Amino acid sequence: MLAAVWASFAYLDMPLGALFSGAAAGEAAGFVQRFFPPDLSPEFLGRVGLAALETLAISLLSTLIAALAGAALALPAAGRQGLVARSTARFVLNLLRSVPELVWATLMVLAAGLGPFAGTLALALHTTGVLGRLFAEALENTPPAPARALAGSGAPALASFLYGTLPMVAPQWLAYALYRWEMNIRMSAILGFVGAGGLGALLYYSLSLFHEAQASTLILTMLAMAIAVDGASAWMRRAMAA
Repeated sequence: MLAAVWASFAYLDMPLGALFSGAAAGEAAGFVQRFFPPDLSPEFLGRVGLAALETLAISLLSTLIAALAGAALALPAAGRQGLVARSTARFVLNLLRSVPELVWATLMVLAAGLGPFAGTLALALHTTGVLGRLFAEALENTPPAPARALAGSGAPALASFLYGTLPMVAPQWLAYALYRWEMNIRMSAILGFVGAGGLGALLYYSLSLFHEAQASTLILTMLAMAIAVDGASAWMRRAMAA
């Protein structure tokens, strides 16, 4: 293990000695100082607010689309429609989540053009793969006795699922969806770097022009949004558990 770590440092040619020198500390302090104070001008704050709303909308829509698509794919992926459907659904889910969000965003920008629509599609595609797999595993671990009892009493398949299986997996599905919404808030901001809209596009523009004060405002806005979404999601999960 130590040999692998040493070989990694040697291969990457990382100048750790220079990193911890006094000159490097001075350059780092000067770099951080350029980001303060943040730009709090009313005109720029208005642009930040609109971009934050766009980021929030991208994350919400992409998570909702992914939750619906993931639930639809989770049923065959859990083996409820036969072996062929299970293998096909799992292959689709593996494909969707194996491609990173930034790669999906780049592809969607090429296909649909710049803007929030491409970011929404990119996050929805990747998140569908993640949620579909999690939803399917939750279904596989659900006791089948209630649904079988309903089916044995003459209830149709849809009613057996809605009243025998869904009530047991719904809290877990909702917790997974809320967790992915938290992640999509952060990721939707990053996707702006490839032209997918939101705060990331504004941050990329500010950094490209070396407007560090504006970039500091945007980074603080992302941090505030992440904290707010984490708190809201935790509160919803506690309320759901109660």
